[in-house]
Amino acid sequence: MKTIVINAGPKKRGFNAEMAKSALRGAQSVGAEVEFIDLYRLKFTGCLSCLICMRDDFESCKCFLRDDLSPLIDRILDADCLLIAAPIFFSNPSSHYMALLERLIFCIVSNKGENLFKGKVNVGLIYTFHYDKGYFEESVRPHFKHSEDILKMLNGEVEIYSAEYDSKKTYSTSFDGEISSEDECFTLNLEKTYEIGAKLSN
Repeated sequence: MKTIVINAGPKKRGFNAEMAKSALRGAQSVGAEVEFIDLYRLKFTGCLSCLICMRDDFESCKCFLRDDLSPLIDRILDADCLLIAAPIFFSNPSSHYMALLERLIFCIVSNKGENLFKGKVNVGLIYTFHYDKGYFEESVRPHFKHSEDILKMLNGEVEIYSAEYDSKKTYSTSFDGEISSEDECFTLNLEKTYEIGAKLSN
């Protein structure tokens, strides 16, 4: 199994990054071949609507923009599992996550709106935010339904998890998972994201 894990937040350390790394460890626990990406370290834009991928003579599910994201999209579509941790900024997922999503999905849709992708990629999406989880689920997340449903076009299982964190605490750990903050909620979130990584990579 090939699994790609993406930290779709701007910080290489901190809560969102730790959720991504926990999912990574879950994937590794079941023997998956794992690649970890800090999305904000890549140079790319959102879709430029060049429409090359929509030509009738192309059915390769490929993005033709020449930047750091196009080869990542190739690897995602060749993987078995995609795990993404995306922070919520101003009641929306990070801009880099949304740019990835539009580029990833646009290149697998024909000009007739058909899904050209014949593979199967399981997707685990982890939202992180620093306000009340009940408020997030009731008032914020419903607006994401369309973008969440789009992930089904990768033809695999889609699991979404919401991880609330306390913005007054500092979550800084090493890549190997040594936690510097004792927090029951933080630990539970780590356990859940680990489980998601293991389940979808198995």
